[in-house]
Amino acid sequence: MTDTRAPLAIRRRGLMLVLSSPSGAGKSTIARNLLESDAGFELSVSVTTRPRRASEIEGVHYHFRTRREFEVLRDSDQLLEWAEVHGNFYATPRAPAEQAMAEGRDMLFDIDWQGAQQMREKIRGDIVSIFILPPSMAELKARLQRRAEDSAATIATRLANARIEIEHWREYDYVVVNRDLDRAFAEVKAIVAAERLRRDRNPGLFEFVSGLLDEKVE
Repeated sequence: MTDTRAPLAIRRRGLMLVLSSPSGAGKSTIARNLLESDAGFELSVSVTTRPRRASEIEGVHYHFRTRREFEVLRDSDQLLEWAEVHGNFYATPRAPAEQAMAEGRDMLFDIDWQGAQQMREKIRGDIVSIFILPPSMAELKARLQRRAEDSAATIATRLANARIEIEHWREYDYVVVNRDLDRAFAEVKAIVAAERLRRDRNPGLFEFVSGLLDEKVE
């Protein structure tokens, strides 16, 4: 006899996917593709003290706060990670991330290795981290040049910084070498699929298996 009952939804905890890479390695493109193709993900909206631009929307692009408001958030442990960049502060708020995890929603974090370090110190169990590597430094330089956004001096600085960032690859759960964007994206999706099925991320399995063992079959 065919079982026509609707499949039982098994409750699971959400995951925090952290993507990091040196500039030009493809992290932002992979993140954008993941958000567009996987409705289960939402992008973490950062807090910043940078002035809002005319085209930006509060709560969509950033949560814009004064420097004093930011300091209150930081000093009361309401941030998962923070950094100062060019005189402005940027950070990941704790509350939306923890609520998403509890509700089984997945969040994507496009942050550098320093931010990833801070997050691991606070919520290691919920994080899945992936470091995106370029196939070579020569190709990384070529990609930065093809973007035609930076001067030669800026590109040289980005390449120097890339070597520092790459030194931290061992701190990540997974490493993807972006030789081909489609292949790299497929590898990231495979990691996500496997992590969503992890036993320790699916507390609803305990109830499911208990019911399975109690089921009477005639």
